[in-house]
Amino acid sequence: MELLRKWLGHPEDIYNLLRFKMGGYRAVMPRMDTDSLGCGLRTCYRYLNQTSRSFAAVIQALDGELRHAVCIFYLVLRALDTVEDDMSIPLDVKVPMLHEFHSHLYQPDWKYTESKEKDRQVLEDFPTISMEFRNLSKVYQDVISDICHKMGVGMAEFLEKKVDSQHEWDKYCHYVAGLVGIGLSRLFSASELEDSIVGQDTDLANSMGLFLQKTNIIRDYLEDQMEGREFWPREVWSRYAKKLSDLAKPENIDVAVQCLNELITNALHHVPDVLTYLSRLKNQSVFNFCAIPQVMAIATLAACYNNQQVFRGVVKIRKGQAVTLMMDATNIKAVKAIMYQYVEEIYQKIPSTDPSSNKTQQVIASIRAASLPGSPMASRHHYSPIYLSCAMLLAALSWQYLSTLSQATEEFVQAEKN
Repeated sequence: MELLRKWLGHPEDIYNLLRFKMGGYRAVMPRMDTDSLGCGLRTCYRYLNQTSRSFAAVIQALDGELRHAVCIFYLVLRALDTVEDDMSIPLDVKVPMLHEFHSHLYQPDWKYTESKEKDRQVLEDFPTISMEFRNLSKVYQDVISDICHKMGVGMAEFLEKKVDSQHEWDKYCHYVAGLVGIGLSRLFSASELEDSIVGQDTDLANSMGLFLQKTNIIRDYLEDQMEGREFWPREVWSRYAKKLSDLAKPENIDVAVQCLNELITNALHHVPDVLTYLSRLKNQSVFNFCAIPQVMAIATLAACYNNQQVFRGVVKIRKGQAVTLMMDATNIKAVKAIMYQYVEEIYQKIPSTDPSSNKTQQVIASIRAASLPGSPMASRHHYSPIYLSCAMLLAALSWQYLSTLSQATEEFVQAEKN
């Protein structure tokens, strides 16, 4: 019945879940023909689907040869990330591996068979991935190799040190996500589907990655604490607690939420850059690929802002909400409207006593100026009384069926770190 109550409160979720499942998602993520691919590429796309529920579909919806380049880029970085995550690899072995990993792209027989991580198949069958890497045009190879090298060096740097200052937070997020944004942007331009400025403006591309990574780090506080990881910057949390883990204690919930709000305010500073970046994109498949994660991120931050649940469990946006965002975020006007909507939601929740309230209001004012919502806001939120009545009746009659249906969309809307 809880699921029914949620849908009655958001009847548009019902409509969009049905529309999504009954073929609407193909407008955003058209099906890829794998029958025409060689054996190696088919294997790579199988690994892509096995290792990424959130990126696999949008990668396969990219146009032309860019699709293969981004698929291989993802798998190479997934292999690198698997090395970094594997705690069974001693540091004296792991650090050189991270530094030298990019060189293995040109070694046909290199593989690593001792990993204990769940995605170890990308290391065990790295020869297939590296072969398809070498089959790419040199312009794509150069980008992937360069980003892999820089990311490996950055990962090694942070293996033995924690994130202390906000500057180091930005630096860490640059290594693990900003470089991904920069690499993808260079691939977009190399494909000639986008103008050269997209790949050249590394500051905007970096902001795209930082906004996503900071959102993941903020949302995943409790999960990271349970697994012994700390990514919140000491410079911020030390003003609220003696240890980062203290924020999860019930007696500290008020200061914990204040710390949370300060970090969300920090992340929001990237939104104007995100909007500028997206406004430059011309190709529809590239726009969808870039815009969908960004609108998911702003919705996630709105759900997390001033929310004690971040320190008690998992904060997620509704599946129907995620599907609606995926289907709406197909042009810059709609994305600006979505951003405007969610920063307004945050604005309405700013506590007057919050230490970061003035800074939060200031960054929201800058996002408002960049968004200029106009007419798209009305089109996204207008539902006639007849539609609402029918939707609520459908919810009452079909909620159990839709519960099963929403599970089927999980692979398309589940967010994942990195």
